Amino acid sequence: MQFPTSGLYAITQTEGKTEQQIVDDVAAALTGGVAILQYRHKQKTESNALASALLELCHKHSVPMIINDDINLVANIGADGVHLGKTDGTIEQARNILGTSAIIGVSCYNSVTRALAAEQQHASYVAFGRFFTSGSKPLAALADIATLIKAKTKLRLPIVAIGGILPDNGRPLIDAGANLLAVIGGLFDNDAELAARAYCALFEK
Repeated sequence: MQFPTSGLYAITQTEGKTEQQIVDDVAAALTGGVAILQYRHKQKTESNALASALLELCHKHSVPMIINDDINLVANIGADGVHLGKTDGTIEQARNILGTSAIIGVSCYNSVTRALAAEQQHASYVAFGRFFTSGSKPLAALADIATLIKAKTKLRLPIVAIGGILPDNGRPLIDAGANLLAVIGGLFDNDAELAARAYCALFEK
């Protein structure tokens, strides 16, 4: 599947939840209009069965699913791609394992230079953030809206904004250049279907 050109980018919320709760949350979010799902599970004890179940669910909705950090898990279950941070391997390594059609996203934090390098290495998209106070990554460095504005003028890749984004603060990020808004708590701390619809409405204005 192709990376979407705009919309809501959901990231799974797994801490303190059963596998069934995670599946139910994702199902609700997909009904609400999520454009792409990233499976993120930092405990590394998760079963392939959960990732596979989420992938099947996403594909029923014609939504791509990528996996945070774990290139081998992507290959094992046939997910649509991977998201890479600074210490998660290189784009070249991911392409060698996953092939030319895989979605490969790269965290660029607050660095347009890093994003330009990722584009040259044939990344599928770049992500900047955090932009606001984030419960998922409270210690992450802040990114500037000016970074989005600059990135929009220099990049041809889709741009994702992440970090504490809510329906009431997301629109300025879209106006500044974000094509997608990546969300965890703002989506899954609430009724995921209703929250997803509220985020999706930002892209309709």
